[in-house]
Amino acid sequence: MIRCLVLILCMPMLASFSIPAFATQHKTIPQYQEIALIKTAIEDFLYKNTATLSGQVIVNVGQIDTHLSLPKCPHLEPFLPTGGRLWGKTSIGVRCDSQVAKWAIYVQTEIIVMADVLHIARPVSIGQTLAYEDIAPQNVNLTQMPEGIFTDVAQVIGKVATTNLTAGQPLRPQMLRAPYVVLRGQTVNLVAQGRGFSIRSEGQALADAAEGQVVQVRNKSGRIMSGLARINSTVEIQP
Repeated sequence: MIRCLVLILCMPMLASFSIPAFATQHKTIPQYQEIALIKTAIEDFLYKNTATLSGQVIVNVGQIDTHLSLPKCPHLEPFLPTGGRLWGKTSIGVRCDSQVAKWAIYVQTEIIVMADVLHIARPVSIGQTLAYEDIAPQNVNLTQMPEGIFTDVAQVIGKVATTNLTAGQPLRPQMLRAPYVVLRGQTVNLVAQGRGFSIRSEGQALADAAEGQVVQVRNKSGRIMSGLARINSTVEIQP
């Protein structure tokens, strides 16, 4: 009887010491940052900061090492590294700057922007004025296209080809020019206006010029002056 009582009394005492010890051991187990949450934070950051881009934005986040043992962060902070660009293939940083954890990693990403880009639909000769039939939009990734390509038809219709264009070429600014409103050797109307006066005379254009371009002209007395080319064979002289 005595032995049994002692055993019964000792067992609660043993339990009372073992429970706190187990709880303390459990608290020391480290908690690591979920890789999936890092990826989600990057995606949210990229979509938010590319919302104003013209076209359909698609974000691809590169593989993140699943063996990373980063302390769990209460607030993930994605950022664009210095010199980075939210366009095409780039690197995005994610940092944790809290009292419980401080770390930073960099993840390779790709930003794709799909949009209709204007291409040549049929061969166009140098000096030819572009019409709607000469243009064909193609849905492509803008980040893989050269700088300055056209996406708005209004920007190219009525422009003149500066070189021979082949079908399938994406249109770029250097391929086109505005139509000339003044031609070399043409007789033009010279207009000079100021406060309280307006002078009109005739002259001869010494070069071709589009609307708003500076062009040199020779007036009737042989004097050479510069002005802005305007429609209706007019050159506006600044007094």
